[in-house]
Amino acid sequence: MTARTTAHRVQIEYCTQCRWLPRAAWLAQELLTTFETELTELALKPGTGGVFVVRVDDEVVWDRREQGFPEPTAVKRLVRDRVAPGRTLGHSDKPAD
Repeated sequence: MTARTTAHRVQIEYCTQCRWLPRAAWLAQELLTTFETELTELALKPGTGGVFVVRVDDEVVWDRREQGFPEPTAVKRLVRDRVAPGRTLGHSDKPAD
């Protein structure tokens, strides 16, 4: 078992009015699978008004209002840069064509 050196928390805030829970839950699953040893918590936070925001340790890394809906690989890179800098993500690190 690998010891965690730092506790990292991810929060995905999603709009309940827009019914974006399935999208938020799917992204949460992707992040938990990819960063199973780096994350100590991942929270889904219900919101309203079209919100879809991803935070790492209270820092906004993705906001739908500014960036549109995220591709999982883009969010994985942003999370990785904060919780496991230098770690490879395999095929997710390849640039888009």
